Amino acid sequence: MKKIFPGKQLITVLLALGVAVGCATTPQEQPKAPASQANAVSQAIAAAKAAIGKAKSLGWIWRDTEKFLKKAEAAAAKGEDDVALKLAKKAKDQAELAVNQYYLEKAKVLLVEAANASGLTADQKATLKSAQAAILNAEGRKAYDLLSPLVAELRAATIQYEVVRGDSLWGIASRPDTYNNPYEWPLIFKANRDKIRDADLIYPGQVFSIDRNPSAAEVDAAIEHARTRGAWSIGVVEESDREYLGGSLQLK
Repeated sequence: MKKIFPGKQLITVLLALGVAVGCATTPQEQPKAPASQANAVSQAIAAAKAAIGKAKSLGWIWRDTEKFLKKAEAAAAKGEDDVALKLAKKAKDQAELAVNQYYLEKAKVLLVEAANASGLTADQKATLKSAQAAILNAEGRKAYDLLSPLVAELRAATIQYEVVRGDSLWGIASRPDTYNNPYEWPLIFKANRDKIRDADLIYPGQVFSIDRNPSAAEVDAAIEHARTRGAWSIGVVEESDREYLGGSLQLK
């Protein structure tokens, strides 16, 4: 009969229970962070860098935003993942706020231009209203994306025409690239009232702004005035012209 010594019996029991003998973790060793957490930190820092890059490309970034990113990278290098995540998020949030502010300021300028345009269609008015709401809600990029194409569309509807010898408002209005209707000449007169003293007398070299998208009401009023204006004479401002302009024409 084989004898089992108490010491060997204890080791046998410990091994059977799966307890490792003599391999305890030393105090100097640090447990590694889960791979998922390390990936989260890496992604957060990458997102912050992308947001900062966008803000810098626009020349619109807060002074301390990049400092938070550097601190986040330093914390990540030390294994301080929670700190790194918070700092990276703060850097990203600041950069995104800066970008939004950039577009908000741009949108405010475009809003003034669009709001002052005449002859807006129903769809254009709806876009303008949506943009105004976005600005009130401080949604800079949304407002800019609404207003930028609207203003481009409105600008394309306005052309600049330089007067040449032999021109008249009647002749300019009859051109296919303007109104293709000579009776709409009062539209040019009204839009350029600061440059035209007498509708019957314009000069070579003058540059007129011509809105090719006037409202139906504006067109009707212009045609009515052209048809009922009566006799004209060069150098004399007709009273009917004053009335058409709402009494705003000033003699010099």
